[in-house]
Amino acid sequence: MPPRGVKSAKRTRQYEKIKASVKKSGRSTKTAQRIAAATVNKQRREEGETKDSRSRKRSPKKSSSSSRKSSAKKPSSRKR
Repeated sequence: MPPRGVKSAKRTRQYEKIKASVKKSGRSTKTAQRIAAATVNKQRREEGETKDSRSRKRSPKKSSSSSRKSSAKKPSSRKR
């Protein structure tokens, strides 16, 4: 059974195909369902098929200052 938000036949087929592929590779049924659901939800989010993804597209995230701090190099004060 695909994730709750999946209503299209395309995403249902995608879910079933991924689940079968994961099971074929030796994973358990429960793990296969989890991986398939996560993959389908990720695709739906990227394609803008979820309510949450639509709101994200309207208001882009601002970059945090902490990410800029980590990329800046500090001058070395060590003497040799």
